[in-house]
Amino acid sequence: MTTPNKTPPGADPKQLERTGTVREIGSQAVWSLSSCKPGFGVDQLRDDNLETYWQSDGSQPHLVNIQFRRKTTVKTLCIYADYKSDESYTPSKISVRVGNNFHNLQEIRQLELVEPSGWIHVPLTDTHKKPIRTFMIQINHQNGRDTHMRQIKVYTPVEESSIGKFPRCTTIDFMMYRSVR
Repeated sequence: MTTPNKTPPGADPKQLERTGTVREIGSQAVWSLSSCKPGFGVDQLRDDNLETYWQSDGSQPHLVNIQFRRKTTVKTLCIYADYKSDESYTPSKISVRVGNNFHNLQEIRQLELVEPSGWIHVPLTDTHKKPIRTFMIQINHQNGRDTHMRQIKVYTPVEESSIGKFPRCTTIDFMMYRSVR
C-alpha cells in the first residue's frame, strides 16, 4: 500500500498547470465506467464542478477506464473526494492499473484513503521516478458499496522547447503568446 501525495483540503490541481510543468490531458482520452446511475456518469466526473459526481450502480468492480488513442506519457492522476458530503460512498481503497489494453493491465498503485476531503495527487511513475507511458489507466474502487468520485484529472509533463530553454510562462498574458500558431 502506498500513501498518495495529499494536498491540503481544497487545494486545486490547476495550481500544477499554472507552474507550466504539466497540462491536463483527460479530454484526449475516451472515458468509460463499469456502471453509473442515470445523470451521474462521465459527464459529471469531468465537468470541473466539485458538487457533481460519478455514482456507481451495481455489483463490483467499480471501474473508471481512461483510454488514449496513442501511447501517452502520464505523470499525475488527481482525484477529488469529499467524505463530509458522501460519507460511506467515499472510496477508502483505490487501485490504479496501467497497460496497453484491458488484457494486460498491471497495478502500479494501491491507495488507502482515510476520510479523504480534497484533491488527492497520485504520482504515476516507474521505479526510476519517471512518468509512465501507457495507452490505458484503470481506477478500481475496492470498497463493498457503490462509490462517489467527484472529479478526476490526468496530467502529462510539459516538454522543454527544442529551440532552447526559455523562462517559464507564468502570467496569463505571457501564456497567450508562448507558442507559434
